[in-house]
Amino acid sequence: MKLAQLTAYLESLAPLAYQEDYDNSGLIVGRPDQEVTQALISLDCTEAVVDEAITTGCEVIVSHHPIVFKGLKKFNGKTYVERVVEKAIRNNIALYAIHTNLDNVMVGVNARICETLGLVNYHTLAPKHGILKKLVTYVPTAQADQVRNALFHAGAGNIGNYSEVSFNAEGAGTFKAGEGTDPYIGEPGIRHWGEEVRIETIYPANLESKILMALVLAHPYEEVAYDLYNLTNQHQQVGSGMIGELDVPMSEEEFLREVKQNMQAEVIRHTAFTGKQIRKVAVCGGSGGFLLKHAIAAGADVFITADYKYHEFFDAEGKILIADIGHFESEQFTQQLLYELIQNKFVNFAIRLTKVNTNPVKYFI
Repeated sequence: MKLAQLTAYLESLAPLAYQEDYDNSGLIVGRPDQEVTQALISLDCTEAVVDEAITTGCEVIVSHHPIVFKGLKKFNGKTYVERVVEKAIRNNIALYAIHTNLDNVMVGVNARICETLGLVNYHTLAPKHGILKKLVTYVPTAQADQVRNALFHAGAGNIGNYSEVSFNAEGAGTFKAGEGTDPYIGEPGIRHWGEEVRIETIYPANLESKILMALVLAHPYEEVAYDLYNLTNQHQQVGSGMIGELDVPMSEEEFLREVKQNMQAEVIRHTAFTGKQIRKVAVCGGSGGFLLKHAIAAGADVFITADYKYHEFFDAEGKILIADIGHFESEQFTQQLLYELIQNKFVNFAIRLTKVNTNPVKYFI
């Protein structure tokens, strides 16, 4: 199949618009029209992983972390980043990264952590603002349903677990078609009055072009009137981290043992025990220290993440247990998640999980 088919599917799950500003998710090396028959899945894209792709005949590597975060000015093979990119290009291997955009969606990295820890009722810890918009349009009453259907099919009208959401109000509209027009109703040069429905619906900003195209194609008028509004609402299903609950509360020590085992962590760095039982659990794969205040505000008893610095542990102030399980350890199950998502969508497409342990951190115990 074409590489574009694979990337389009991944971006339908985790749109590139949902990645953080510093990130570089997406197709880093390769052409969308490139034919691919099998993919290699990894957390990181290293030289060893590219070598594995060459050996196994994989034409594309799908990794969580992008190999390139910022612009490269020279390709002299002096850094591992340059060498990876050079080797991939020489061997016609595409490199695709699905990083913070996969962190920020409900089917992503943090949901897999919650599942691994056996959490229930989990949801986004810090929902994003400013990524929702509202469309308002006016349609003849007889065609209102066909326009609504087209908008919903294009991705509008979703709020949480509810779909096909809209507000509709009946009213009267007027227009006078000018010279050279071909109005759907009425005649040029004569003011027309007719019953219309005002349709309002919400949509993710990244789908705007698709939704407006659907509106124009489904609307009967030659000139379609519509208004677009920026919203400051939170998108409850897009954002950083997650928080969930344990079916049965447990002691801090018992819980950390469970975390160590289930997350396959060599060691857990943590703050002093608070003496409380663990009921509510906040998680963030990778470097999640920026979410501590959100975890505390949400009433979490423990915050599981990685990459905590010495002085940052003091920020717990006895209000919460911070558990740093390691960056690789917190995200390692992302590989299996990607494997399952791609396999379920493309049943005849060959997928391999890397056999390379890309964790750069080693433990002397």
